[in-house]
Amino acid sequence: MAYYQPALRSKGSALHAALILLFLVGGLSTGVVADPGSGERQLSLTVYNSDLAVVRDERRMEIQKGTHWLPFRDVPSRIDPTSVHLKAVDGQPLEVLEQNYRYDLVSPEKIFDRYLDSEIKVIVEEGRLYEGTLLSHAGGRLVLGGGEADEGLVVLSPDKITDVQFPALPEGLITRPTLEWLLHAGSGGTRALEVSYLTHGFNWHAEYVAVVGAGDKVMDLAGWVSVDNRSGATYEDAELQLVAGDVHRVPVPKMRVPGGRSAELALAADGMPNFVEETLFEYHLYTLGRQTTLRENETKQLSLFTPTSCKVEKIYESNPRRDNKKVRVVLETTNSEETGLGMPLPKGKVRVYKRDRRDRLQFIGEDQIDHTPKDEKVRIFVGNAFDLVVERKETDSRKLSRFVREIDVEIEVRNRKEKENVTVVIQEDLYGDWKILQANRDYEKKTSRRIEFRVPVNAGQVEVVTYTVRYTR
Repeated sequence: MAYYQPALRSKGSALHAALILLFLVGGLSTGVVADPGSGERQLSLTVYNSDLAVVRDERRMEIQKGTHWLPFRDVPSRIDPTSVHLKAVDGQPLEVLEQNYRYDLVSPEKIFDRYLDSEIKVIVEEGRLYEGTLLSHAGGRLVLGGGEADEGLVVLSPDKITDVQFPALPEGLITRPTLEWLLHAGSGGTRALEVSYLTHGFNWHAEYVAVVGAGDKVMDLAGWVSVDNRSGATYEDAELQLVAGDVHRVPVPKMRVPGGRSAELALAADGMPNFVEETLFEYHLYTLGRQTTLRENETKQLSLFTPTSCKVEKIYESNPRRDNKKVRVVLETTNSEETGLGMPLPKGKVRVYKRDRRDRLQFIGEDQIDHTPKDEKVRIFVGNAFDLVVERKETDSRKLSRFVREIDVEIEVRNRKEKENVTVVIQEDLYGDWKILQANRDYEKKTSRRIEFRVPVNAGQVEVVTYTVRYTR
């Protein structure tokens, strides 16, 4: 039997030595011939924000007349093999009789497993050669027995091993995930095949950067999308589309994401075409106006739209029962063409900045927005106001009967700002059957259980809201 002996000699564990061997035996037969036809390849991906992508892979491949097996490599390790669809682009008959998904990938551990009870050769750092039957491998230690020199059992420590020599790559192991089809074709030749499938390991999300202008009336908004590829494959020069919306899927056991490698972050080049949005069924589809490469274990950021300036309103609002004296600061705009927007916005995180007196950009808060259709409001909660305080107390409570009760409420709004006059929106949540008997200010009924008071408060001043509510149950 002919043994392959690597030329490399370096100190390391048995697993490390076997890993070196994998690269050296890469050209050995795996039982599957290379993909027929070098092939032009056209890739397109549609990525969902739910650990899912649709891949369309068109290649020109050599088809044989009659019945034969055709391997299709360079598929992701997290492919859903039950979702694969194959068709001939030229429309000529091509029948798929069987499909196999082969994913038993070569690794040092699997090579050792396959060679248990078989002969191997091991070289240690002194240059001594051990030959024998592999009886065990654990923690990098190898147990050999029954060698030609009748040395009995030999236990080799991983820090002494420099090379492990195997006769060949074990049958059944492959170097890349592979689809195999048993095809029947009426005629042979080079054919254009389109393969579509679903794969896990893809996600995308949107991020927005907002810079609030002087006077807090305008903000500049830029949108980005981050596409995360953990599918187990790289997609070169692919057409990219993103779907925003809540797509229903049948629950399945979660697949484990291969680990051990860190993710890289890639930024798309400036000045290139952005995404074009369109409606798809009940969702929104964003198509990148150029091809891009999505590498395995990479997060790529792409510009969603050209940065735009939009009108914004700063709102102070407080729900005393919920916020405990705090006053929330909310930036509100409408996703419309009139305000400078008008494109359906996918959900994502908004980070807000503002320039100080030295023209330095300072971070002032962030919030998460949901999918926002055109002409709907966008509300960004950036934090609590430092110089505004709202304090609520119930000054009196009267039980008129077993089912009727009245409560007097007083809400004090204190503006500790030195110069700025503000208006604070006070939200009061009520319960059961209620009726406002009296109030010292106008209020608006927002829902069946909420009313709002808009309270103007000048700088350094205090305003008080009082009302009486009757509850009946």
